[in-house]
Amino acid sequence: MSDLSHPIFARLYPRLDAQCARAGGDAHRAELLAGASGRVLEVGAGYGANFAHYPPEVTEVVALEPEPRLRAMADHAAGRAPVPVTVRPGVAEDLDVDDASFDVAVASLVLCSVRDPARALAELRRALRPGGELRYYEHVRGSTPGKVRFQRCADVLWPFLAGGCHLTRPTGELIARGGFTVRTERRFEFPEPSRGNPASPHVLGIAIRD
Repeated sequence: MSDLSHPIFARLYPRLDAQCARAGGDAHRAELLAGASGRVLEVGAGYGANFAHYPPEVTEVVALEPEPRLRAMADHAAGRAPVPVTVRPGVAEDLDVDDASFDVAVASLVLCSVRDPARALAELRRALRPGGELRYYEHVRGSTPGKVRFQRCADVLWPFLAGGCHLTRPTGELIARGGFTVRTERRFEFPEPSRGNPASPHVLGIAIRD
């Protein structure tokens, strides 16, 4: 299934993300993509928030987005991108791409919402050439028992409000167990103040396909 409709979330998310961008999210996206080069596969491209941050060393971006309204916005953003970007439907768990055909894969605030994160990571690994990079920027399960309890309680309703997003996924650990070697990774709370935000624990890193 290449289309997953979340019309309410699709209307709200660009506005909410714009607030996060001003609070530092744009800097995180720039950090995520700094030094990327070659052919890039981006899954869950949303409305195209990453496109402006791709460096000139990137020769092509294939951006997949299953939500129709967000995909239309991403297609519009692709026309303003500094590098060639093609937007098309698709889900991370079932990539319609050739094996070992990309130098870089990008997962940005999406592995929280895929239906099967282990399968999605296996597909991303398949799409990458040996030695290719997985660049990831995700919100993840908290590092303290109190935070995790808070996230589990919030997760009862959160997926229905946030386009299928789940709060307690140990994404960093899944990547490390999924056929990747983590090269760099940092964990942080965002945005601040984070105490009342169940989605504040984040991870940003680069992992290499084994």
